[in-house]
Amino acid sequence: MREAAFVKQNKEKWIAFEKAINLNSNIDPDELADGYIHLTNDLAYAQTYYAESKTLLYLNSLASQAHQKIYKNKKESRNRIIDFWKTEFPLFFLQYHKTLGVAFLIFAIATAIGSVSALNDSNFVRLILGDAYVNTTLNNIANGDPTAIYKGGSEIGTFLGITINNIRVAFLAFAFGVITSLGTAYILFSNGVMLGAFVTFFYTKGVFFEANKQIWLHGTIEISVIIIAGCAGLIMGNSILFPKTFSRRVSFMKGAKDGLKVVVSTIPFFIIAGFIEGFITRYSGMPNWLAFLIIGTSLALIVFYYILYPITLNKIDAKYSQKQLHRT
Repeated sequence: MREAAFVKQNKEKWIAFEKAINLNSNIDPDELADGYIHLTNDLAYAQTYYAESKTLLYLNSLASQAHQKIYKNKKESRNRIIDFWKTEFPLFFLQYHKTLGVAFLIFAIATAIGSVSALNDSNFVRLILGDAYVNTTLNNIANGDPTAIYKGGSEIGTFLGITINNIRVAFLAFAFGVITSLGTAYILFSNGVMLGAFVTFFYTKGVFFEANKQIWLHGTIEISVIIIAGCAGLIMGNSILFPKTFSRRVSFMKGAKDGLKVVVSTIPFFIIAGFIEGFITRYSGMPNWLAFLIIGTSLALIVFYYILYPITLNKIDAKYSQKQLHRT
């Protein structure tokens, strides 16, 4: 059967099942189980004949939502919080990988614009970062320590202050999604321009390597998670602009819930970034290999958890569902 015919034959059934799940209606358990079995049958068929198609991605996502609905009344494990980050969130987030890619693209373009602007206009950095910060950093560069600004204050005070501020920025990027995706895009764009100008400023002063070696110790996780929080805002904003088969109100409620779940997932990573900035970044004399090890490990952690792990876990979950289906 051609994919178009397969979709046409089952589309209404899938949409009805999806609405029943997302509206949190009191579905009869037998009907829910029956619908789930039919869905996994369709999923198995799509995996066989329509590999890597949009239909397969949709059915994977719907099967994951149905699985969560079926087991929502199951006795909660004492490790409920651990289970959220270990399995529930990664399986859920796979459906939003493309949205994450859009958030990254917006941020990357803005960073490039900020960098080019700083290279061509010496006053641009002062406009973006402020005179006080630029003057302080210039004095630090003259004293041979470009990142001395990170050494001010107590370690614990810096850790708490940075962590709280980063979480605030993340929730701001998410909250601006309430005025559609354009609000979150603005937050991503403004932060990207700031980063581009900031990094290029050190390049123009001839201390690019020394400064960036310290900045990206905490910046790798910090910037990555701001982009992920931007993804959360785009999820909510897109739910308003593109309600699909739902009413705009229902679509918004679902988008807000999904976006909030993404933001919550970032909190441990912001704590890690705050810890690094408060306790590690201030040691500018550390060996280069140690600095790059921390930066590389931080990047690998983000890529693994938000990109590779959800893909791998979804494949494992799909295989398990097929085995359970065959047993029945």
